[in-house]
Amino acid sequence: MDDIKVIRTKEDYEKALIMIERLIDMDPQPESEDGEKLALLTALVKDYESRLYPETLPDPVEAIRYRMGQAGLKPADLIPYIGTRARVSEILSGKRQLTLDMVRALEAGLGIPAKVLIQKPSVGSESQYQHWSNELVRTMERRGYFGDKSLKKHDKGELVKGFFAMSPNVQPAALFRKTNYRTAPRTDRNALSAWMLRVQNKAQKIKLKDYYKAGTVTLPVMQDIVRLSVKEDGPRLAQEYLKKIGIKLVIEPHLPKTHLDGATLLMDKNNPVIGLTLRHDRPDNFWFTLMHELAHVSLHYDKDVEIFFDEKLQEKDGVDVKEVDADALAEDAILPESKWETSAAKTTPNQFSAEDLANELGIHIAVVAGVIRFKHHNFSYLTKIVNDKNLSVKKHFADEFKE
Repeated sequence: MDDIKVIRTKEDYEKALIMIERLIDMDPQPESEDGEKLALLTALVKDYESRLYPETLPDPVEAIRYRMGQAGLKPADLIPYIGTRARVSEILSGKRQLTLDMVRALEAGLGIPAKVLIQKPSVGSESQYQHWSNELVRTMERRGYFGDKSLKKHDKGELVKGFFAMSPNVQPAALFRKTNYRTAPRTDRNALSAWMLRVQNKAQKIKLKDYYKAGTVTLPVMQDIVRLSVKEDGPRLAQEYLKKIGIKLVIEPHLPKTHLDGATLLMDKNNPVIGLTLRHDRPDNFWFTLMHELAHVSLHYDKDVEIFFDEKLQEKDGVDVKEVDADALAEDAILPESKWETSAAKTTPNQFSAEDLANELGIHIAVVAGVIRFKHHNFSYLTKIVNDKNLSVKKHFADEFKE
């Protein structure tokens, strides 16, 4: 652990964040050396952030509403903790302050810390945003989320409130309904909601001639799209292909304290939106993530879920059925099981077997190499091919990564 030290400067902080991201991607066992490094770095970063960006506690009413959104609760569901329906209404409107008994009940029943609940409700509709991470809001400012407004002239809560006011029907709490999460530990869901709205705002600027027709995205269509990977401008060609079938592909970098690879937004049935972060600037990650999100469109369009957030897609978590099904269809689009079973890459995963398989499938070797690593559960295979810096995907979307 010689390379780990106390974080004193912004440069130290940024280096630590890079190290944490690399370690998270390795998914080390907690008791391993890498696991210990991850725990130590996380503690050091948290300590630095608490010193540099001291956080204010959230408003108690907004904390209750936030928890309601997470758990899908209605005001009537708070009666066991607060009392009568009228009393619940008074609390949620800020007309009455919580009693000690209410605080205890809400802490025990909903897990809201007492130190948050015992505060007096804030005045001002932007109070719900005051507890947002300063690091997150600074990043949003730097990337132009607030237009020409800045933290030098505007309060944090005012800026975030204004950002969400552009889409009054989309608020952070609303995201916890009809949403499917495959997220990493300690993901900042405020960051997810801000990122999602940013993607929506970008998507609204994309004008398409045709609406999406249910059933358009099939396995053959997905296979046609992934074959574009052999083209020099394959990612851009894929974006244009999707436009023709009524799907908007938006590129937007991930925000702090998320490890988001992509998301599928199905709120607009006329034109589904796929958002990709290019968190890993590699062809295999781009094409597999794109196939995974297209699988959501294929399998879950017009179903009971409207938003899919997908983090750490290079690993099989085997938890959520919808995600497992999407993974399976994505794998089949890139490397059908029948081809895998007869491929030399199954027993001898080297450059020659990967080239043969890529040529047979008509897909870029880096994409095939990524799936081979995934199937073997060994990410040390074919590293030189997968990490070839000349195959940057971000270069095709350079405007999206200017800060």
